[in-house]
Amino acid sequence: MPQKLKSSGSAQSLSDRDKAVVIANETLQPADSVRNLGVYLDSELNMRAHITKTTQGCFFQLKRLRQICCLLGRDITASLVATFILSLLDYCNALLVALPQSTTAPLQRIMNAAARLVCNLRSRDHVTPALIELHWLTITARVQYKLCLLVHSAVVDTTDYLKSMLHPVSERASQRALRSATNNDMVVPRSRLKFGERAFSIAATRAWNSIPADLRATLNTAKFKKNLKTFLFRESYSTF
Repeated sequence: MPQKLKSSGSAQSLSDRDKAVVIANETLQPADSVRNLGVYLDSELNMRAHITKTTQGCFFQLKRLRQICCLLGRDITASLVATFILSLLDYCNALLVALPQSTTAPLQRIMNAAARLVCNLRSRDHVTPALIELHWLTITARVQYKLCLLVHSAVVDTTDYLKSMLHPVSERASQRALRSATNNDMVVPRSRLKFGERAFSIAATRAWNSIPADLRATLNTAKFKKNLKTFLFRESYSTF
């Protein structure tokens, strides 16, 4: 007999008992989160478990670097921060797209703390000038950078499996005369749910369409990376 969903307002969920799986007379209970390829996926896919684990790992590395940074100098400290901290923040960060700023705020605080360490600032010092000096993108911009880079890879590499999720406007006969077709725009799929807008086919195409047309037309990957970072950097700190 099918189990009934418990309803709370517009949300519906199963109880832990209903979600348990029985295999060979052994009952497997659901877990709050699971780790796959270093990414922690929680039951609601809000990425809070992954962000918490990443934050803990980064703070551990920051604590270790603080103990020796006075012996290393700024350049070496910056290199170590990039290796042990920024790499953690960037790992699979495309999964963080479209999350509320309050959810990703701990990651930005990590980056701010790392910038203060490199630039030898106090905790009360304003950190934005240090981020600009180091030429570090914000967490939100770093996510957009990764998404655009993935789309560019799919555009340049015709065998990329991601290409099947992307549909240029120019491929649609009814839209070939539009300006968006000549600007290398991608068709943004529709989603009835807000959660669905985090799908790669939607989030990546929106990120791609938001960058300048001449940048999208750049086929050289090294040049694309450089110009993309420059564009996102200016966007991130345009009000400063």
